[in-house]
Amino acid sequence: MSSITRNTKETSVTLSISHPSEPVEGGVRIPCGFLAHMLDLMSHRGRLGLAVEASGDMHVDSHHIVEDIGIAAGMALLKMIASKEMNRRRYGWCLLPMDGSLARVALDISGRGGLYWEGRFPADRCGDFDLELVPEFFRGFCRESRSTLHVALLAADNSHHAAEAVFKGVGTALDMALSPADIAPSTKGEWI
Repeated sequence: MSSITRNTKETSVTLSISHPSEPVEGGVRIPCGFLAHMLDLMSHRGRLGLAVEASGDMHVDSHHIVEDIGIAAGMALLKMIASKEMNRRRYGWCLLPMDGSLARVALDISGRGGLYWEGRFPADRCGDFDLELVPEFFRGFCRESRSTLHVALLAADNSHHAAEAVFKGVGTALDMALSPADIAPSTKGEWI
């Protein structure tokens, strides 16, 4: 298990992550219900033990807390990978349908972080959650975990289903990429 605490003038985030899932105290306790739901889905599909406690300047909007949770999750993932001396598959992918929505996800825990996003949500919001923050979450996650992530919304019947397809797809890809492998993840001899 790997834990990170990130405190700024805007937010406070404490996050723990494990793979495969270990019992984690606390669950996801954040003031953003939609993101909490998406994180629960991602951790379930990824067989991740995940605990998050966060607070912040929600009177402004959700941007800072969503971004900082993504950053903390990426930092914790990188720390977890670095602490385990075993080969991992490194790559993961998923084509995930969620009713009329379809997300294609491809992940490389490569040491080079970047998010490559294609597609749009049919609406700008789900409840009070601004959906432009979904890529913002993954941008922070990718940068700090030093992972390359390609996400394409190939179909989107409604915004909730589309976001759900993305988070479940990323969880499934993470599970694949973090699974043990019989070969080294790179011919370069170093990984992350």
